[in-house]
This record gives sequence, structure tokens and C-alpha cells, in this order.
Amino acid sequence: MSTATLPPPGAFSVPEPDPEAELYRYAARCGRIASVDTAAAHLGLPADTVAAAAARLVELHLLRPADGGLVPREPSAAAELAVTPLERAMYERRELADRLRERIDGITRAPAGAAGALDRLEGVAEIRGLVKLAAEVCRDELVVLHPGEAADDLVDELLDACYSVLGDGVGVRVVCPHRSRAGYAARARLTQLAGRGARIRTLSRVPEAAVVFDRSLAVTLDVADLSARRVRDQGMVRFLLGLFDQLWDGATPFSADDQGYSGEIAHDLQQAIARLMAQGLTDEVVARRLGMSVRTCRRHIAAMLQNLDAVSRFQAGVQAASRFTLA
Repeated sequence: MSTATLPPPGAFSVPEPDPEAELYRYAARCGRIASVDTAAAHLGLPADTVAAAAARLVELHLLRPADGGLVPREPSAAAELAVTPLERAMYERRELADRLRERIDGITRAPAGAAGALDRLEGVAEIRGLVKLAAEVCRDELVVLHPGEAADDLVDELLDACYSVLGDGVGVRVVCPHRSRAGYAARARLTQLAGRGARIRTLSRVPEAAVVFDRSLAVTLDVADLSARRVRDQGMVRFLLGLFDQLWDGATPFSADDQGYSGEIAHDLQQAIARLMAQGLTDEVVARRLGMSVRTCRRHIAAMLQNLDAVSRFQAGVQAASRFTLA
């Protein structure tokens, strides 16, 4: 006769309650905590445990005192209040370290050897913190290159702090790809930025993501490996500004009244597609270079080539490129 194997001790043990989580959920349900004793009675927890949990929730900004009691905050607002001072302190320490390093370099090396600086940062928190700190001290001009990439949401998240300067008398110019005019979310964002005072222009392709603050500090982004470069070398900053101004001069102004790809925008896109097709690139590569979906790219190709008499795709690209060049 076989005997059943007993489960090991603790296999069916109940997880320990989390007083802070239970108290926050209670506050969210009720809208407020009138007293610790009342909350403890409802939760079936000792009053001193609930008091300690309430104190911790206040430290985390998840609860705030109001009218003799405690009321809950939204988690996102609490996170912002808790994290922002830490981010600010981190970057102030980094700036202090940089100044000390520069001072030591100035003492121990010739001035020519201390010229310029380029620092690498990694991770969303570090990059966002740097951009936020640089925006806070920006007083004159901000220019932004926003590329068309699959990771648009991430680029928006990293660059969002830049736009806090809008309404503070700082001139803001943004160059982004034509595709931002067609996507609903991207277009809504451009419309919102334009409404807040940003000047926006679009191109068929924007090469990299970068921001320049007050013509003195630049931040370049590499979304692929979640890294950034802080550029303080004035020669490099001038180079980036020159690149931006060249792209700006050749870009098309954005207006909230424009609808999708039309007129000059469609012609500019077809020119770019023709040049890439003439190089023998596939639809997938052309679409990736221009930051659009393959399906959208093929629609443009079909519209562009419907009247061309070509026996091959490569020949069609050459003919289209020649026609646009002569136009």
C-alpha cells in the first residue's frame, strides 16, 4: 500500500501582507484616511503598523496631509515628486565633478589639451535627467533634430523635458521627418508644440536625434543602445548648429491646417524615394531610411511610377530620379 507524499513545509503558506500596499488601496477606495485607528480597524491591522505604513506612504508622496487627514496621490505624480530631486542631485553632482575635473586638467595640462569635452551617458533616467537639467538653465534658444524612427515614443520621452522652455521666452525650432505629418499621434504632438510656440519644419529624412541648448551645449542621442553624448566642445557644437541650419533652410514649415502628404511634401518624399531606388535599394531599406512603414513606402512608389515606362525597378528609380532632378 503506497503512501501519499506530503508537500514540503510552507508549500501552501499565505504571503505576508504588505501594510503599505493595503493602506494605499484603502485610501484610494475611500478617497481619504480620516484617522489611523479607523483605517486599522477596517484593514484588521495593528494601529502602530498602520501608522508606520502611513508615514512611509507620506515619504513616498503617495499620501499627503489635507484637512486633518491623509489623501492619496496618483502614482505617476508621486513618482515624479520622489524621483525628480534625486535626478537633480545626481546631475548637480555630475556637473560639480566635471568642473573639478576641468580645473584639475587646467592645472596639470596645457590649455590646448583641456579643450572640449564629450561625455557618454546611458539609460533613460540619466539621459532624461541631463536633458531636464540643461533645459532648466536654457535662456535663449533651443534647437531639436527629431529623426523618424520606430522608437518615436522613446525619443519623445527622452526629449520631452526640452519643451518645458516653451512660454519662457526661449526660441524653439524643431526639424522632424515628413512622416510626422501623417501619423495621428505624431501630428497631434506637432500641433500641440506649435500651439505652445515652437517653430516646426519637416524633411524627408532627419539623420540623428540631437538638441542644442543656447548654442553652447549639445546632446546627441543613440536610441538603438539607449545612450547619449553630452557635447561641450564649441567646435562640435558649431558644427551641429550648422547642420541644423542647413536642414532648417531646406525644410517645409509645418502648419496644423496641412493634411498629410500633399503638394510640396509629396514631391519632396518622391524625390527622396527616387534617389534611394536609383541606388538599387529594396523597398524595406528605402522605408527604413525614410522612417516610414514598407506599406506606406510602396504606396508612394506606386503613385510615383504609374506613368513611367520602365522594364525594371532599378530603371524606374533612375528615370524617376532624373525626372525630379530636371524638374
